[in-house]
Amino acid sequence: MRTTIRGALAALALLPALALGAPAASAASPSPSASASGTPAPATKAGTSFLTAVNLSPGQDANVAVSTGDYLYWAFGASEGQTPTIGLTVNLAPTADRHGPQTWSVEVFDGLRRRQACTAGTQNATGDQNAATLALSCTLREVRTWAEPWSGDPLPGTYYVRLSVTDVPQPDLGLASSVQLHVSAKGDADNAQPEGGELKAPLVPPAGGGASTAKAAAPVAAEDHWYTGWFSGWNSRWYWTIGGGFLAALAGVLGYNLTRHPHGRRPGRYGAVPPQGTHQSGSYADYERP
Repeated sequence: MRTTIRGALAALALLPALALGAPAASAASPSPSASASGTPAPATKAGTSFLTAVNLSPGQDANVAVSTGDYLYWAFGASEGQTPTIGLTVNLAPTADRHGPQTWSVEVFDGLRRRQACTAGTQNATGDQNAATLALSCTLREVRTWAEPWSGDPLPGTYYVRLSVTDVPQPDLGLASSVQLHVSAKGDADNAQPEGGELKAPLVPPAGGGASTAKAAAPVAAEDHWYTGWFSGWNSRWYWTIGGGFLAALAGVLGYNLTRHPHGRRPGRYGAVPPQGTHQSGSYADYERP
């Protein structure tokens, strides 16, 4: 009996030490999502449209399990002077499940959803029925600090990556595949060529997110002039209405006087009796009173 009591007391004495040791052990164990180099963990999802594109942080990759035939969208940011390169590896479905070759395509769009040209890389890749993987890549032009609206040149802001299947046998639609995406960029703001202008704000869409490494421009204060107060304010329209009405009335009075008395003299009334001693021709002059 005494031995049992002593064992129970010893176990109770060890409980505080175990409670203190558990948090220390959990703190020492690394998080499964953290990386030893400090880079963010790969994204495991992809959007199905521009509005649902998954944002990728600088240096973040993507490793996504997808379905053959889906449109896949990711978004990343690029600043002036950078030359982004997008690399993708598509792991196709098992050979036994496929019925023919597949063609995959990668496209890149800017924040205004304008399609950007690839200067290097395999933008379209076709794999036969025995192929296990496909490699695609796209290197954009250097991001400029400023460009004409009609040029379509790359500008700082958000860029979208779209991966799709352009040719696949009908029975192969829906087969399980996987995609690895890596975005790299060389160059920085020091490499940006002077263009004689400056972009006020990066091309970041207001909806649907999109990562951006460029800083948004500060709002510009409106310039005040001596006539600014005349056209602003809730009561300015009343001033203009009263003034316009007064000018319209004055113009009406002046117009009436000019059209009624063009020579500035008031004519006699029609049918008035002329003064005595004046001679007028006509029946009225020949008339004599009885």
